[in-house]
Amino acid sequence: MSTPRIGLRCDAGPRRGVGHLVRCFALAEEFLARGAHVAVFGTVEQLAWATTELAARGIPLYPGPESPAELVEAAHRHELDVMVLDSYELDPAGAGALRAAGVFTLAIIDGDSRGQAADLYLDQNFGAELTSPGPGAELTSPGPGAEPPGRDVGARLPGRLLAGSRYALLRDSVISARPPVAPPATTVSRPRVLAFFGGTDAVGAAPLLTRVLVATGHPMDLTVIVGRPELEAEVEDIAPGRGQIIRPIPPTTSLPTLITEADLVVSAAGTSTWELCCLGAPAALVCVVDNQRESYTRVVRHGLAAGLGELPELTTGGVAGRAARATAARTLHGLLSAPQRRATLAAQAWSTVDGQGRARVVDAVFDAVRAAALPG
Repeated sequence: MSTPRIGLRCDAGPRRGVGHLVRCFALAEEFLARGAHVAVFGTVEQLAWATTELAARGIPLYPGPESPAELVEAAHRHELDVMVLDSYELDPAGAGALRAAGVFTLAIIDGDSRGQAADLYLDQNFGAELTSPGPGAELTSPGPGAEPPGRDVGARLPGRLLAGSRYALLRDSVISARPPVAPPATTVSRPRVLAFFGGTDAVGAAPLLTRVLVATGHPMDLTVIVGRPELEAEVEDIAPGRGQIIRPIPPTTSLPTLITEADLVVSAAGTSTWELCCLGAPAALVCVVDNQRESYTRVVRHGLAAGLGELPELTTGGVAGRAARATAARTLHGLLSAPQRRATLAAQAWSTVDGQGRARVVDAVFDAVRAAALPG
């Protein structure tokens, strides 16, 4: 390839969240750094900061083709060498159609390949390599006592699978903010806490977790990133306790800096988990949607972050809900009052994600494309 032409197909908005766009954006930055031409295909709704970031890097945003035929047509019209697919909603047949049309296809997945027949797959979730098959291998059920795979059992992957957090896709702003060593234990009387739940907080977790943090009774300087105006109003109505400050702010491009300045981060167990790990942030996570459950469980089990439970349990009424919220508040109080516990989480997280994942992915893409172009 002279100047590789790369397309990234993803969507973002209040309902979908921004995780797919953020990891595609990280890939786009790496492709651009290698001299490629990059374009994004999809819908980006009500996210001015995202469209501004794309424009600042000269990345055009085109409407997102939906059907396999439309994907192929768009790839040919824009003379793409590579198409990256990152969506739970697209027809799975699109990957195979692109391959058949001679477009190298990378499918970003979270456990389940959805039957996509791609040239290359990426599952960046921690522990994904533990149950991942080799190229063309069949996924089978684990033996007695083994960890369940949580993916499309019985399916075959025709292409190579890049699996695990060593392939985590991180943006320039995160990589450049990564500290040279894991943050040490620091005793502070009023810890700085940052709470955020994705670019749009599609599930409305911010008010609930703010209340849980207040319920710890521990002094804190709490910054809450609110994805929507109605959530900001709810957070502003929450009365802080003694020694507590609550400061709601809108989404910001300074998030990596806020993370590194915080003594504790409370977040959803989505794509931002790998940013927190790379930055060595002591974190407490909430599983806010079903497709986060497997990754959330592994991350908590291996000590990369503390677990606060699943959002439906925390939001439910009655005795069960009160118990779940009380348990989460006790976990948070323990973290706020134990700097060594926070430092242990930070060190484990920092050592797990080194910030070089996107370079490894782009290396794999270009190596595969070059190999396919060799005679014979």
